[in-house]
Amino acid sequence: MTAEPGRGQSRKPGDGEPSAVAPVRLRRLNRWLVEGLREDLVALYVECRATAPGDPYRRPSRQNFLNRLTADMRRPGFAMVIAETDSLMGCAFGFPVRGDGSWWLGFDRALPRSIEQLTVSGNVFAFADILIRPHPQDRELAHRVQERLLTDHQASLGAALVDRADRPTLAALRSWGWLDIGELRRPAGATTFRALVFPLGERTTARLEGLVTMPGGGGPSGV
Repeated sequence: MTAEPGRGQSRKPGDGEPSAVAPVRLRRLNRWLVEGLREDLVALYVECRATAPGDPYRRPSRQNFLNRLTADMRRPGFAMVIAETDSLMGCAFGFPVRGDGSWWLGFDRALPRSIEQLTVSGNVFAFADILIRPHPQDRELAHRVQERLLTDHQASLGAALVDRADRPTLAALRSWGWLDIGELRRPAGATTFRALVFPLGERTTARLEGLVTMPGGGGPSGV
């Protein structure tokens, strides 16, 4: 999962920013249309992944990104939403979560009933990646892209797994409305993930009230 908040960066006026005469358009792509945008998506990934020198964790790997994209495109229900003006401003892509609950395998506690029910009913969509080009309206654009992808799949909850060491991505997602609900580690994996969810609509948000964990890994806030 890649995300970049874009705040505190020095950018020239108009550099990579949507202009008043070029409103951002959202467009859904299937796997065939994605094939023709591979190079643009890689360029967007590299720009979003750019960080201060000396941070090896955030060093972009074009091939790793392409490998992940190729693997995700083979999943049933894969879809991508892009944001564009005269250039690519952002994208989000993923696939529906299976109702058998396998997505949550390795969660560090009992899965909250509200999330279990949404999963079983087929209302959860997994975000494999979110890329938003840094600009002053990145938070608003991220919300639009995320909500569009969920709406198109008639899902009411987004789900994402982020390496707990990837603090920039975690900070970006939290600033974009994602809720951190705990840790997850696959039985055969070495990486510990933070599990985050993005509720769509007031009803779903209310069902998740009190499930947010503290950034330091503590228990749910408000409980």
